[in-house]
Amino acid sequence: MGFEELLEQVGGFGPFQLRNVALLALPRVLLPLHFLLPIFLAAVPAHRCALPGAPANFSHQDVWLEAHLPREPDGTLSSCLRFAYPQALPNTTLGEERQSRGELEDEPATVPCSQGWEYDHSEFSSTIATEWDLVCEQKGLNRAASTFFFAGVLVGAVAFGYLSDRFGRRRLLLVAYVSTLVLGLASAASVSYVMFAITRTLTGSALAGFTIIVMPLELEWLDVEHRTVAGVLSSTFWTGGVMLLALVGYLIRDWRWLLLAVTLPCAPGILSLWWVPESARWLLTQGHVKEAHRYLLHCARLNGRPVCEDSFSQEAVSKVAAGEQVVRRPSYLDLFRTPRLRHISLCCVVVWFGVNFSYYGLSLDVSGLGLNVYQTQLLFGAVELPSKLLVYLSVRYAGRRLTQAGTLLGTALAFGTRLLVSSDMKSWSTVLAVMGKAFSEAAFTTAYLFTSELYPTVLRQTGMGLTALVGRLGGSLAPLAALLDGVWLSLPKLTYGGIALLAAGTALLLPETRQAQLPETIQDVERKRCVHRTVSVYV
Repeated sequence: MGFEELLEQVGGFGPFQLRNVALLALPRVLLPLHFLLPIFLAAVPAHRCALPGAPANFSHQDVWLEAHLPREPDGTLSSCLRFAYPQALPNTTLGEERQSRGELEDEPATVPCSQGWEYDHSEFSSTIATEWDLVCEQKGLNRAASTFFFAGVLVGAVAFGYLSDRFGRRRLLLVAYVSTLVLGLASAASVSYVMFAITRTLTGSALAGFTIIVMPLELEWLDVEHRTVAGVLSSTFWTGGVMLLALVGYLIRDWRWLLLAVTLPCAPGILSLWWVPESARWLLTQGHVKEAHRYLLHCARLNGRPVCEDSFSQEAVSKVAAGEQVVRRPSYLDLFRTPRLRHISLCCVVVWFGVNFSYYGLSLDVSGLGLNVYQTQLLFGAVELPSKLLVYLSVRYAGRRLTQAGTLLGTALAFGTRLLVSSDMKSWSTVLAVMGKAFSEAAFTTAYLFTSELYPTVLRQTGMGLTALVGRLGGSLAPLAALLDGVWLSLPKLTYGGIALLAAGTALLLPETRQAQLPETIQDVERKRCVHRTVSVYV
């Protein structure tokens, strides 16, 4: 008897599993609140050089400002330069005299904003850009804040993936909650950009625990039949977080209070862990039979399943554990030791890089769509709901592999088509951006479900850690790729779409997992490879 048979006796889908999904909903909501926070936290409002004697009203200074600020090629006043000396305007008496003498023919000298900047606070009362003047020559530091954060997620994914396979899912989830709470509060209290960058990087490392642990902890208590519906259901909490961020960002316009608002929910999350069960699958692979037996009995009671004392005694569970138990500790090298696992791991890292790179490339760029930042964020969140339905139907009938490839292809086509749309056609650009967001979210949802089913229990967290590591590398590079518009305006979209297309092709190389039991050991994965080869020979 294997674990699937044990799970069938106690109930593979019932009140116990639904309670588990509900308890693990909070981390799902918190992730987009932090991951997409730079949309509001690092927003750059309209700004110009601080000028002594400037009129107080920001919107009624045009005539006076023209004498002090040069114009950009598009006709707008410069945000980063000012004239070295005030210029006489052509329509003034002094300007006409100087123009007649030819004194206005030479290009007037300009200098950087030596006295800082004045910001338009009508939309944001404070952001990190206005707090530390991360504009003009320093705008790279503003983008780098997101890169530092995702670099932290990258490192945290490695650590949490390995440690949760070694010490358990539940313990490391507690570590993630406590660390996120402490480091989030420290970020909100930052007194310098350096302190903010360090604490946000460490916060990203802590949040990586949520990305690595939550989905496997849910799936390892579910039977084959209900993994899809539970996986898609739990992913809707991410969508709820995306839309909630639009509301919270609209209500709280100061970056410190905004960061505090998305961090404090970790406190009730810590308390909720009292009711979150450890993975019985993991406990059996580690030889913790007594604790696994206790959780299984609790599952049976909540699901209203009577269990036979003889077939479900601790001795019977011990026999199952004997077949599941691992001899040595998991290692990242184990993901590449055997042929089939090596093939799965290499393909998964390409897919995850493409999924993250394209998703965050689109999600963090909410400009140029003809909507304000709050409307765009709400629209991007709302469009994710129908994409969940698309994923649910597609993975059930078309399979995980085709769904993963198809959604990535849709993302790539959305980016490619936007290249053909002129900047004046904002409505079409908005439609294509929304379609791309729907496909990229569908690809993200599928990736979590698909990857969790590909790896065996003994290496599932380690495998998720590896893929999340490479995925977050994609997420950290996405904000920086937006700076390629300085080389060629269309280069960022071309890069995002090209990577998504490469990931779509790679996804087709992965094995299908629809209606398949979760593998428990490395031998289970390799055995499927042998069976596949045998079937191919007979066919």
